[in-house]
Amino acid sequence: MKKNLKKEKELRYDEDLKEGERERQPGGGRKGNLITVADKLFYILFYFKCYPTFDVIGLMFDLDRSNACRNVHKLIPILNEILKEAMVLPKRQIHTTEELFELFPVVHDLFIDATERQIPRPKNKHKQKENYSGKKKRHTKKNTIISDENREIRYLGPTVEGKKHDYRTFTDEFPTEPPPIPPPETPPLPGDFRFWTDPAYIGIEKDFPWLNVIITSFHSEILNKFKMPMKKPKGRDLTQHEKHLNKLISGIRVKVEHAIGGVKRFGIVSNIFRNKTDGLDDKVMEISCGLWNYHLLSS
Repeated sequence: MKKNLKKEKELRYDEDLKEGERERQPGGGRKGNLITVADKLFYILFYFKCYPTFDVIGLMFDLDRSNACRNVHKLIPILNEILKEAMVLPKRQIHTTEELFELFPVVHDLFIDATERQIPRPKNKHKQKENYSGKKKRHTKKNTIISDENREIRYLGPTVEGKKHDYRTFTDEFPTEPPPIPPPETPPLPGDFRFWTDPAYIGIEKDFPWLNVIITSFHSEILNKFKMPMKKPKGRDLTQHEKHLNKLISGIRVKVEHAIGGVKRFGIVSNIFRNKTDGLDDKVMEISCGLWNYHLLSS
């Protein structure tokens, strides 16, 4: 009797399974509005370029605002991986001087600057204080950028609070130990280059004295040190010679401003950054730099 009941239950179970089988093949049902790869690529690039609200981009692509948001968060890591495969993303960390030389093997001029992006005023008082930039007089996030003479972004520092000073941000990210001294019979270390900075980086020669060794192959009076414009001293004006040197240095150093301006073609890094997801402010800056580098590579 028990065996018959058990067999009957098994038969009913099998019948229920057959009745519960799906009536359409996997992948059936309503298709999304972003069907092709080209559609998805255009969607995420449009979002980076124009940085619309999810209501607006949803209206333009016939999506609900929640779907618009989900698509953005789904496509951002994919776009990042594509740029990584194309080898156009900037370096994010430099732990040793050897890594520094590997990153700039044939570059002679490096341009260092920090860029800030405005964020909404935080509600938390501590976050308000940490993110308030005294230079910009607003709440910001900051990144160190190093570009080359071709305006390519070679290095992008981590995203930090706007309160942090440009030079402090740089020293926290870069190795301060001198490079290993090669034996006399070995060729000199690669990477003979000059650093071009602005007066915010005063102290870089003191904290990074070993870099002077790298720069000694340039014999010009103007070009054998870190390159930064001279500040006006207290009690007197700059001489005409000093003003002329400042003009020369600024005319060359403006290349980093052009590089930053290229990155800030994208509204997502030039407008007030509204997204709240942790780490997204850093990721969109990295992707924007990669897109700018890709533009330079393909133009």
